[in-house]
Amino acid sequence: MATAYATNGVGPVSVRDCEPRDLDVVHALHVDAVLHSTAIWQDEPQPRAWFDTWLAERRADGFPVLVAEVDGVVAGYSTYGPFRPKEGYRHTVEHSVYVVDRFRGRGVATVLMRALVDRARADGHHVMMAGICSSNTGSIALHERLGFTTVGVLPEVGRKFDRWLDLTLMRLSLD
Repeated sequence: MATAYATNGVGPVSVRDCEPRDLDVVHALHVDAVLHSTAIWQDEPQPRAWFDTWLAERRADGFPVLVAEVDGVVAGYSTYGPFRPKEGYRHTVEHSVYVVDRFRGRGVATVLMRALVDRARADGHHVMMAGICSSNTGSIALHERLGFTTVGVLPEVGRKFDRWLDLTLMRLSLD
């Protein structure tokens, strides 16, 4: 377990591997993102039981799921997985990061992302990609602060909440 300090007064943030006991929070974050945001371009959330299999598959495939804790409370999670399914992309990963509402804007995502990038480097990956709804300026700014650069914007490739969505692709070299 690694401990870092968030920038906006949260105090110590511990980052560790996700355990099955954390999946209720992971599921709640997923449901919130699906139903109330454009962070996940999906109309219906996955059921809670789906996450048991998801975590087991992530572990079996060698992909981390990290959780951040503040005062013993799970404050968010991050993970990465394959960027695309073909073997030519095997050195590139795409990540996700989600933070519990009361901890947003307080540096928890930064701590989670730094730990995730460190893990990707240690695992020998070459590039980490982010696919972000272009209207999510907070996430884009977070990624820029972490060294990600915008490599493209795909206009109107998604649709949710009766509107077309643009996708910003951002890239971080891990070498």
